[in-house]
Amino acid sequence: MTQDGRQGSHPTSRKDPDHKVERRAVIALGSNMGTPDRPGTAILRDALGRLSARAGGPVRQSALWRTPAYPAGIGPDFLNAVVALPTRLGARALLDALHRIEAEEGRVRKARWGPRPLDLDLIALDDAVHPDAATLRHWIDLPVERQATDWPDRLLLPHPRLQDRAFVLIPMAEVAPDWRHPLTGLDVDGMIAALPPDAAAGMARLDPAP
Repeated sequence: MTQDGRQGSHPTSRKDPDHKVERRAVIALGSNMGTPDRPGTAILRDALGRLSARAGGPVRQSALWRTPAYPAGIGPDFLNAVVALPTRLGARALLDALHRIEAEEGRVRKARWGPRPLDLDLIALDDAVHPDAATLRHWIDLPVERQATDWPDRLLLPHPRLQDRAFVLIPMAEVAPDWRHPLTGLDVDGMIAALPPDAAAGMARLDPAP
């Protein structure tokens, strides 16, 4: 998926995301490095199969969306989607599973933004806040000019850029419309309404999905 950075790990959390109970995970997917022999649609389809097998199920999947790369001009358009699924994996184990699936598609996590065959971002795990509200708020409030250079060294939940990204929120509204941000209290429709007017410029729903 996404035009996103990296997330690391940290052992503490207000709501421990690593205990073994079933929770709803929200995961964003994207690809903009498909080939004629293996287009992005095939990459995402296979990733969904692996995700369901390794993390839980059943998977509730949004439509595919074609989205301009971010920042503008850095590469081909992305294919984006969001899925929600029940899982008994803890946050770190789930994130590790996502990174393994990415690596199997040839993803190398080096650049903050740029083309990639597969991007899997853990957006939320129920209402878990990780590692704590103050740390998450710091990264949410990070100035735009620092977002390309400053990377968190730990897992953050919910994803700190969630509320800024139409290409996450719009498909997320299809699969987890009732999810509410644990810090701001906004639901998905509320976060969409708060986006700038041009936030979804260039996005196109692929219907029927290829």
